[in-house]
Amino acid sequence: MHRDAWLPRPAFSLTGLSLFFSLDDLVSLHPSLALPLILPRGPHQVQKACPLPGPVSQSPHQLVALSVVPPGWSMEVTVPTTLNVLNGSDARLSCTFNSCYTVNHKQFSLNWTYQDCSNCSEEMFLQFRMKIINLKLERFRDRVEFSGNPSKYDVSVTLKNVQLEDEGIYNCYVMNPPDRHRGHGKIHLQVLMEEPPERDSTVAVIVGASVGGFLAVVILVLMVVKCVRRKKEQKLSTDDLKTEEEGKTDGEGNADDGTK
Repeated sequence: MHRDAWLPRPAFSLTGLSLFFSLDDLVSLHPSLALPLILPRGPHQVQKACPLPGPVSQSPHQLVALSVVPPGWSMEVTVPTTLNVLNGSDARLSCTFNSCYTVNHKQFSLNWTYQDCSNCSEEMFLQFRMKIINLKLERFRDRVEFSGNPSKYDVSVTLKNVQLEDEGIYNCYVMNPPDRHRGHGKIHLQVLMEEPPERDSTVAVIVGASVGGFLAVVILVLMVVKCVRRKKEQKLSTDDLKTEEEGKTDGEGNADDGTK
């Protein structure tokens, strides 16, 4: 038998690996080995697999470790695709992300940019480099405020007193080493000059009440008709019984007369 034949293949699951190595043994094979992490995301949970940030030597044991943690997983950024905001109101540009690693403010980076159109150049108006830096573009001035918390995977910003000229595309770029890939979210902001009219439910209520009343009347009529028919049937049955009894009485009287 080959000397490496006893080694588990990379396709084996973590359960299979535990037959040969303990969890501590796997981690000790490479200092940066990270196991899958469950991160909260609203009502659901997302399972992320952390990539290995550095090169790994090609020993048989470390090849097995690679089968547990698939490399190259990018972080997920969640933003609203389209955001409709009333002119003159405040708009929260929500941007959250999932990462396999806790946020290290010395390595974490964030860029918020603005575009007039999809083919237009991007203008950076806020960034994070160990701290929040508001670039205060002439377009926004003091109307941009950071309203997130990077430690909680939230990098949202609030745009105050939204103007019609603020329409466009807002890009949220997040980098959280040792994640290798930069996350990107894109928000299309649309400014409304007036609130959309509320749906008038009066007509629906009237139609519903009319239909319900009509059905109630139909059911009542059907019940009355059924009761009348039942009474008629009972009356006919009673008349039939009386006729039969009278016929029997007449027959008995005729028989007595014949005997006499």
